[in-house]
Amino acid sequence: MLTRRSLLASTIAVPLAAQTKPELKLKWRDARTLSVEGQGWKDTEAPYDRLPAKAKALVRPEVWNLSRHAAGIEVRFRANTTAIHGRWTLGIEKLESVTMAAVAQSGLDLYARDDAGKMRWLGIGRPTKFPKSEAVLIADIKPGWRDFVVYLPLFNSVLELEIGVPEGAEIAVATPRPAGRQLPITFYGTSITHAHGASRPGMAHVSILGRRLDRPVINLGFGGNGRLEMEMAKLLTEIESAVYVIDCLPNVVAAQVAERTEPLVKELRRVRPDTPILLVEDRSYQDSFLVESKHKRNVESRAAFEAAYESLKQQKVGGLYYLKGEDLLGSDGEATVDSSHPSDLGYMRQADAFEAALRPILK
Repeated sequence: MLTRRSLLASTIAVPLAAQTKPELKLKWRDARTLSVEGQGWKDTEAPYDRLPAKAKALVRPEVWNLSRHAAGIEVRFRANTTAIHGRWTLGIEKLESVTMAAVAQSGLDLYARDDAGKMRWLGIGRPTKFPKSEAVLIADIKPGWRDFVVYLPLFNSVLELEIGVPEGAEIAVATPRPAGRQLPITFYGTSITHAHGASRPGMAHVSILGRRLDRPVINLGFGGNGRLEMEMAKLLTEIESAVYVIDCLPNVVAAQVAERTEPLVKELRRVRPDTPILLVEDRSYQDSFLVESKHKRNVESRAAFEAAYESLKQQKVGGLYYLKGEDLLGSDGEATVDSSHPSDLGYMRQADAFEAALRPILK
């Protein structure tokens, strides 16, 4: 008769020996040889910067430094593989912060197209040290050709990125975007656009919208520094876009909104007369139902923004659209990490609101 001790030994010893596997041999591919999206310019100082090298002399240092973050940049590819690995080199030593997990701030986020054609989350790459990390993004998946996307870190710069698959597997450039969906939606905004508060890179509402609308997206969100500046307006005009989304109110007070909105829109319209422009009000601070100063900030900024919008329409500036901010995060107060920055729930709700506004424009 087996004792408890002998039974325990028999159930532990055999499986541990059986689980030993030979080391997986990988072949690595520079991500730049695949399909990189989310950049409006090719002439960048580092491979995954969001502004061109010339912008260093044009924008404020704070904007330039934040533009080195890889937010919204994605690598698309096709592969016939049972595993995907990532190997990347970071430019900023700080891997995480108080409200940003290491995966979101400095890690990788993997999606794959399922058999029904929908892009779905599949795995993450956790940064383990500075500057180089290596991670298994996913293993033991069923073989067969399918589309994949790897989203780059939100608040760190990436100097190198390689995608690894087992020897014998195949990897290739991405399936082309459908005809008529190749121009990007370009977002200019604040830390909310930048995706401060998201749990992983693919949860930024900008990236969620890219998946839902099956279009390239360009994330020009700069934490604390999306200020409706003319230098950024001029740079935006260099990107041929399906839509420009202007979402800067959280970083400007009413007087700045009144001063800067019309010149920025007119500059976009001067160079891109036919590109739609969606003007987005600020989200409601989630504690503004009791904090009077925050309620006042929302009310005054929105009033100045809407006045600028109405003025532009009276001046016959066409192709303008307007998205109210009151319901961007819902009405239950549960959608932020700090009253201002959305949680994943908040980013999903913002994506819902933006999608409803963008679909008619894109038609």
